[in-house]
Amino acid sequence: EFNIFQKICEEILDFGESIQYMAILIAKVDCLNGFAELAIANNFTKPLIHKNYDVNLSEARHPVVEKTLETGDFTPNSTNLNQRKFVHLITGPNMSGKSTYIRQVALIQLLAQMGSFVPAEKAEISIVDGIYTRIGAGDALAQGLSTFMVEIIENGKILNNATKDSLIILDEIGRGTSTIDGLSIARAVIEHIHDKIKAKTLFATHFHELTSLSQRLKYLENYHVGIISIDDEKHSFKFSHKVELGGTDKSYGVEVAKLAGIPIEVINRANELLNKNSQSQLKLDI
Repeated sequence: EFNIFQKICEEILDFGESIQYMAILIAKVDCLNGFAELAIANNFTKPLIHKNYDVNLSEARHPVVEKTLETGDFTPNSTNLNQRKFVHLITGPNMSGKSTYIRQVALIQLLAQMGSFVPAEKAEISIVDGIYTRIGAGDALAQGLSTFMVEIIENGKILNNATKDSLIILDEIGRGTSTIDGLSIARAVIEHIHDKIKAKTLFATHFHELTSLSQRLKYLENYHVGIISIDDEKHSFKFSHKVELGGTDKSYGVEVAKLAGIPIEVINRANELLNKNSQSQLKLDI
């Protein structure tokens, strides 16, 4: 049996190069077939790849999140990153959809550059030399790194490596430290990207004080994820999940805490303290 096995191996080795070549071709066909099936099943569209700077997405969707929802429940959003406004600052409460929105732009960029159709009604995309993301929060205990240190290290890698031809996705920069430190770091990062790197950037944040930067930074545009107010007195609302032009001046943290089931006495006390402290709210010196 061993001799037979050896003989078969020797005969196969004579065709080794051809077999490897066929395996590569089959893998490519399998990949392209997967792209095609995905596009048909999920109503993807063919992206237009151009040499311009701009990225224009019409009614784009997150390809993973929309599959977890009932048909028609996902709210699509459009994106227009161009040389006139290449830094988009996105504000809004937790659970409103900021992270989903910025991630879907990164995923669509990645899918397009892989050769796949994309989840959007229309997509015009420029090739980027890298997709740089800082999303989520977590420590690295095995390396002795705190949540904030992990965040700062990753930010440093982005700022040191991204170019004008990159896509940068940043979510809640500065949240791992004190409010004033976090706000200062977030502002400095935005200014560096705007003035030095000039990369297409989506920057999601709870620091609504940063929206005033649009008065000084020529290429920055404010956006917010809308909410639908139901009862102002009871501080109740629901999310529209729609990204709209303009900033917001409120974080809605207490309202989101109420939605999460925090006891009403805690909510009432939080609102009392919020109203008392609103006079000493942080201001951004532009």
